[in-house]
Amino acid sequence: MTDAPLSTLLQHLSQQTLTNEIYRLFHGRGRSFPGLEHVTVDWLQGQLLVSLFKEHEPQWVESLKSELLILIESQGWAEQVSSVLLQYRYADGSPIDVVHGTLSAMPVVSEQGLKFGLSLGAKQNMGLFLDMRLGRQWVKSQAKDKRILNLFSYTCGFSVAALAGGADHVVNLDMSKAALKQGKVNHQLNEHDLSKVTFLGHELFKSWGKVKKLGLYDLIIIDPPSFQKGSFALTKDYQRILRRLGDLLTAQGVVLACVNSPQVSAQFLVDEMAREAPQMQFDTRLPNPPEFPDIDEDSNLKCLVFRSKTTN
Repeated sequence: MTDAPLSTLLQHLSQQTLTNEIYRLFHGRGRSFPGLEHVTVDWLQGQLLVSLFKEHEPQWVESLKSELLILIESQGWAEQVSSVLLQYRYADGSPIDVVHGTLSAMPVVSEQGLKFGLSLGAKQNMGLFLDMRLGRQWVKSQAKDKRILNLFSYTCGFSVAALAGGADHVVNLDMSKAALKQGKVNHQLNEHDLSKVTFLGHELFKSWGKVKKLGLYDLIIIDPPSFQKGSFALTKDYQRILRRLGDLLTAQGVVLACVNSPQVSAQFLVDEMAREAPQMQFDTRLPNPPEFPDIDEDSNLKCLVFRSKTTN
């Protein structure tokens, strides 16, 4: 790695404004910044989190640390930045190095007026996927009086947005009970009525009976991992979900189908929906946040809206 990519990163950061909301300041993974494809920087409302997804030369890492501290002083960010964190996402356990200040391991952050609790230093992911910001915004705008099924709900970001948008009820399903526990906390942070939320800590393909019993649903959100050992493989198992939609959706039902694997295109979702759930038709693809540039739109997050043909 040469000095040029580091200077590019620092120049980009110097042009950013630290706000009172969680935000991605730099996204190298979209390959728009040559030499920085394995670097991201997130603003966590007080903490600056730099993530490395590939091992770099020790000298480059030390230069990065030093330059970040200089940047904070030169930009007048000292009062806003309580800590600078460097996370080695490529290493076992994704350890965090505290470059400056003190780690706040469980901060509460805001996104579009909603509150979310994060977990730093203990897990690979912090608890909120920032590239899904506009997806959560869309769900909030569509949720009023709707009954919603949120599959692979993780920490229930979509559910929080849906309740904020006036949803009648949301069913969250995820095999991680720890993630659902944090999801409940996220609802509580926003003072939501928990009687409108159901948490199912189950493996989806063994729980269709429970899911169907709690339906029918006006909106189904499908946002699976690309691969989950022993439970989900995207290109094999997505179809198993789609062919169940007819039993779960209302006559005017809507589906938000998402995939975040660079190896799987948006057309995959369109083709598989046509094959497995022909009663649904493609409506639109949601845009990704502008702070997540990518040289190939099919390599980044894909969120597609499908609507029942009976709605037309």
